[in-house]
Parts: sequence; structure tokens; C-alpha cells
Amino acid sequence: MKRLGNLSLAPLTLAALLLAAAVPAGCQPSGTVEASRPIDFQKIIASAKQKVYPCLVFVKPIRETFEGGERQRIEVFGSGVIISPDGYVVSNNHVCEKAVEVNCVLGDRVQVPATVIGLDPETDLALLKLHLPPGSEPLPVAQFADSDKVEAGQFVMALGSPFGFTRSISLGIISNTRRYIGFTTQYRYNLWLQTDAAINPGNSGGPLVDTEGKVVGVNTLGLGMADGIGFAIPSNVVSDVMGRLRAASAGASKEQWPVKVHRAYTGLQIQALNDFKSNTFTDANRGVLIQSVDQGSPAEAAGARDGDILLAVGAKEVNGLYVEDLPALRVLLADLSPDTETTLLLARKGTGDANSAGNLKPPAPSLAGKLGGRKVLTASITPVTRGKFEGEDFDCRQWNMTVKEITKFSNPRLYFIQPTGGVFVQGVRGPGNAADAGLRPNDVVIKIDRWDIKTIQDVKQAYAALVGDTKRVDKKALVTIKRDGFLDFKPLNWERDYLQED
Repeated sequence: MKRLGNLSLAPLTLAALLLAAAVPAGCQPSGTVEASRPIDFQKIIASAKQKVYPCLVFVKPIRETFEGGERQRIEVFGSGVIISPDGYVVSNNHVCEKAVEVNCVLGDRVQVPATVIGLDPETDLALLKLHLPPGSEPLPVAQFADSDKVEAGQFVMALGSPFGFTRSISLGIISNTRRYIGFTTQYRYNLWLQTDAAINPGNSGGPLVDTEGKVVGVNTLGLGMADGIGFAIPSNVVSDVMGRLRAASAGASKEQWPVKVHRAYTGLQIQALNDFKSNTFTDANRGVLIQSVDQGSPAEAAGARDGDILLAVGAKEVNGLYVEDLPALRVLLADLSPDTETTLLLARKGTGDANSAGNLKPPAPSLAGKLGGRKVLTASITPVTRGKFEGEDFDCRQWNMTVKEITKFSNPRLYFIQPTGGVFVQGVRGPGNAADAGLRPNDVVIKIDRWDIKTIQDVKQAYAALVGDTKRVDKKALVTIKRDGFLDFKPLNWERDYLQED
């Protein structure tokens, strides 16, 4: 990720722009009337900075990482902003995930430990709690603006700790207020604020602030292949997710931290009716296209099909003409009550066995709008509680590889190959025994010696039995894998101890 460009307008130009924005066209001075004095933009920046700087936190987690084929602990840097006087802090999930220890440096340069209370990888948000000394004064709290009122062209400042340097501020504008980047499995529940204020590594989790000193977003992403393109999570989304995490943590024990946002699962994968990225245009002007229906999901049981148009969920009509409409619809589906039946209104082409599939009912009354000759059907669906987004990791240290659980949300391609779930090779250390055996990242592990592998616990059991057997003469095992959908067999030999050779 490379540095994004700062706003390069001179202070005088900035002042002129602000003055023009502040004075209505019909009220411009003319004739002999003395011109209004330019707005002092430096004072505006200073005032906004003074309101937020005391709330800025330098976040220093020590994280466990498994990607390199072995478990390692590394210190990373990020930012955060205080959202409550008793020490709750918002940051990014990618800064705080898998943290085994977190320290935070406050505005007065005092370092205090913190605990990760909650994580939401799908919006990339994290909730921390500072462990303040007894008798500490209430902390300064950042004020949040209404991000729905943010406008393109509005001046903003990105605060944070880039590259581990404490306290930094960069200036820019809002380039877009409704940027959609949810084309992958992450970032699908909200739109983003796009800014050209510099967001570098370490800025993640810091506040994006308007000229009134209010937080309009949380800095999260900067594009390394582009100049002047960064993204922040809108403040209204941050407030909603933080409220959910705090509510979930209140009913959980410390052993259950970090808590996650609870979402319902239907198995409906939706696509905009007019999708310019895939060049797909549907002959309808209402509803949202059902791109696919997950196998074995509640939506499949309800009778929904690929290519149907979803018109309503319960009493709520839905419309997804463009990709910017999709996050709100995904939130609507995710907020359904698990194990509680609701109705879907679908539009489907043709007749055939339409009414015999799932629990579809006879056609509902026709609705206004273009549906491309489709018939309207009603289906009953019972959502279930969504499983965990990301699976557990395990370090097969003597074999010089790490493995990870397959989930349909974070590993959809592997889940397609192995729809029952399972375990895959996450990382292979080189040189090492797994590399010598020909194992590669993303190999799905089917069997290790005599143990069938269906869960991460199965791997742990097989590893403990094989490596921990001191009476075992040969240190060898046959590993059955699935690679690119085909079965393969790899002879794993750990007679050589690469760890001792390091």
C-alpha cells in the first residue's frame, strides 16, 4: 500500500473556496462595499484538530499470524478514536484481529493496555476497551457527525499514526460519498466514503474529521496502485456496529471476547439489476436479482432459484437497481430474526414446476413496475443464525505448515470445492517437511494417515497422536488432499527436524 497524495491547494486558494461556499451568490460584495475578509483556513484546521487530537489513540497490537506456514507473533501499528469517557475505542478489525496483546498510547503520551472486546470483519471494525488506572479522569470523547449529510467536495482531515509515527494529520476532500467496494466476500454491508486525504499504513482505525471537528468516518483502506484514493467507513455505520458489539459484549463473559456481530443467514446472493462491472442488465425495473442460491441454505429450501427477482422481504419492498443499493439490502436480510419464518416475494420467468418447488405458493397479486413478463410468487423462508466468518487456525509445527477451517464466507472458492466444509493448508514453510511432500497452500485436507479430516479438531487429534507418539519408529504419514477438485496423495515425512536446524 503506497502513500496517497495530499491535497495540494495553497492556503489562499482554500480560503477563497471556503469563502465562496459560505457566501450566497446573491450576497457577494460589489461596488464600493468593502470585501469580506477571507476565512482563516489555518484556524479552521487548528480548531478541528484541537477537538479530535485528544481523542486520537495510537494502537499497538501484537498479533498471531499463520500465513507463512508457522505461527508467529508480530507487532503491528494502527490508530483508533475514543468513543466513551470510560475508555471504549473504535479501530479496524484488520488492525486488531488475532491480537494476543494490545497497548495504546493516548494523547498525553501515556501507554495503557487494552482488550479487544468485539470484532466485525465484514465491516472491518473493532471495539477496544482501555484498562485505565484506578481514579483516572474521564477521557475526552470524539463527536460523530451524520455521515448521511456528508457531501462530495467537502474538506476533511485524516488523523492517525502512519507507519508507526504518533499523531499525523493530512488534508483532503470527500471524493465520493457512496462508493461500493463489496465485490469480494468482505465489505458487503456498507458503502464507503472515498477521500484523497492521505491514508497510509498505520492510519487504519483513525478518524476522518470534518472542519467542525466531528468524525465523519473511520479511515480503513488506501489503494497502493493509485494516487489519492482512500476509503473510510461512514460514521453512521460505525455507530451502528459499535452499538451492536457493545450490546453483545454486555451479555458475554470475558472468555467469550471478542464478540461478533450476530447476523442471519438466508443463502441468497444478490446482484444489481443493472451491473456495469459484469455488464449484466436485467429486463426489470424493480426488485433485485438473485445471482445464486447457496446449496443446502434456507433460501434453497424455500424454493428460491438463480435468476429470480426478489421483490420484497416480509412487508419491506426491495429495490437494487445498482450496486450502491446492495449493502442496505444485505443488511435487511442479515437483520431478519433467525428461526423465525418470513415471506419472500419473488418474480420468475416461465411456469413449469414453479409452484411445486420448495414451499412456493400460488401467484400473488400483480405489482406495478416492469418485471419482464415474470410471474410473482410467494415463498416462506426461515433464516438461521449465520456461522462464523473466519475459521480457526492451527500450526502443525513439526510438519512446517499451518491449516485453517474452511467457511463459506471467508473461503467461498474452497467451499465450492468442499461444500461440507473442512480444513485447508493455509501456509507452507520453506524449506520444510510439508514443502518436501509437495503440499501447497489451498490444498483441502481430506485425510491424515487413518484420521478423516472434517474439522480443525480432527487435525489437532491426528497431529498430537502422530507427532506425540514417542514409540513410533517411522515419522511418516500419507496425506490425502483435494487440489483443484481432484484427489491427490502426498507422503509426509517429518524425520528431518527443520526447526532444530534453524
